[in-house]
Amino acid sequence: MIQAAAKFDPDAFEYDFWKNADERAGWDDLEPGEELESNPVTITLDIIQRYARSIGDLNPLYFDEAYAKSTRFGGLIAPPSIHALFLFACTTHDYFMRTPGTVNMGQNWWIHQPVRPGDTITLTGRCLDKVIRKGSTFAIHDNVFRNQHDQVVCSGRGWTMRPY
Repeated sequence: MIQAAAKFDPDAFEYDFWKNADERAGWDDLEPGEELESNPVTITLDIIQRYARSIGDLNPLYFDEAYAKSTRFGGLIAPPSIHALFLFACTTHDYFMRTPGTVNMGQNWWIHQPVRPGDTITLTGRCLDKVIRKGSTFAIHDNVFRNQHDQVVCSGRGWTMRPY
């Protein structure tokens, strides 16, 4: 289910990882193939620049409009790794990737096109499969991020070790 787009407010972001932990999806709640709820998020220049500063990437493509316009991108863009922020900004508090005890075991990401100030990003995320190996539980998942034009900006697949 997709809700109306909201501007992401980094100051209002929930930093208490354990808040509502008992409402998050556990192993038995994961249904392979089921599309998970997404909250569209409008990305502002402030969000892009705060993120870039936080990761120590001061590339002028994120800060200098005149320079960015002179490049093949034709304007300001976001750092490619900003999709990590979207994973949490676009999902609800009960999203299975937020379950305490979940460990990221690996991931592959493909950047299809840059994110720009003013883009509204939505996520199509789903658990693809559940696996038990050597007594540990794993979820294989994929995530596809699209902009307001329904263009894929980033897609990825990963494995997480899950609490049982």
